[in-house]
Amino acid sequence: MAFLKVVPLEKALETINSFPLEPKVEKVPLGETLGRVLAEDIVSPIDVPPFDRATVDGYAVRAEDTFMASESDPVRLKVIGEVHAGDSLDVKPEKDEAVYISTGAPLPEGTDAVIQFEDVERRGDEILVFKPAYPAMDVMKAGVDIPKGKLLLRKGTRLSFKETALLSAVGILEVPVFRRPRVAVISTGSEVVLPGRELAPGKIYDINGRAVTDAVRELGGEAVFLGVARDDRKSLKTLIEKGLERCDIVILSGGASGGVRDLTNSIVEELGEVKIHGIAIQPGKPTVIGLIDGKPVLGLPGYPTSCLTNFTLLVAPLLRKLIGRESEVRKVRKRLAHKVFSVKGRRQFLPVRIEGDNAVPILKGSGAVTSFVDADGFIEVPENVEILEAGEEVEVTFFG
Repeated sequence: MAFLKVVPLEKALETINSFPLEPKVEKVPLGETLGRVLAEDIVSPIDVPPFDRATVDGYAVRAEDTFMASESDPVRLKVIGEVHAGDSLDVKPEKDEAVYISTGAPLPEGTDAVIQFEDVERRGDEILVFKPAYPAMDVMKAGVDIPKGKLLLRKGTRLSFKETALLSAVGILEVPVFRRPRVAVISTGSEVVLPGRELAPGKIYDINGRAVTDAVRELGGEAVFLGVARDDRKSLKTLIEKGLERCDIVILSGGASGGVRDLTNSIVEELGEVKIHGIAIQPGKPTVIGLIDGKPVLGLPGYPTSCLTNFTLLVAPLLRKLIGRESEVRKVRKRLAHKVFSVKGRRQFLPVRIEGDNAVPILKGSGAVTSFVDADGFIEVPENVEILEAGEEVEVTFFG
């Protein structure tokens, strides 16, 4: 089967972006939010701390009762009780009274300062205060850390342990996050076998299934690897239908070129609609983009580097859109380590390795496993450029 009309990369991206998929929101327990992306702004429902509390071990006092204290003429205060962290308050000191208080304990009503126990002299049920205290001394006021109503985290924040700790500090139990899109991953080819099985003559171990599955998970999606489809119509169609039943998106690798055994295009055409068959880029031309029952089906090239390059160009933006991470595209500008040649008239994406300030082209070909394993990312060579000179500044888009 020949390619349909080969389209520019921009047309392919526009087509994928037009698919009827929108981010979905779900509330999950705080303990399951690590790595998830917030779907709403979060404001604090409480003050932190929720009460005035002591920052040292000492005595809670009314500051005004100590204003006349000095080394030569200390103020005497009667100690009427104790309060420790976690205690409920059942003491209310009056004038010239104090309460022993532990670090973190709430200040008793009527007190406004804490004097460290090292700075007083205890005599029975009294303390001698030798210097004045001032209001709020060694006290953390309610809400000084986080006031109620403060914006804590913005929509689109990816939650690390710092953010989950913050949410825990304000008592939030359920968190609104973007739902992880479920992605079915299918490898194709009668020559492909899964790792762990005997490698018979003419066979190769599956690379793309593992790479695409983990690339989906690394981005924050939920990947479901369905296995390897042989080069027969029934095998491939069965796995595609299973993927459509269980997942939001189906990704295949291999079987998308114009060869007689490349079946992806015809099966997508039978079950739904082929939007694109062939993209004007190198590597990566043999790509199928289709829609079946409102669900995207993407057939990526079989060569590992082509497959992962097109995943980064086409699939990753869609997944980022669905999980609220559209801005997280890693790029960096480097100097080309040596001259490279390109085919004029074909937009090329060349794998490169970062070495200091240089981008080192990897020229083993898209069929070599190490072409993408050794690469940190790729650079784009426009279709009207035949030569990039050594030292020329290039923009590297990272894999992953």
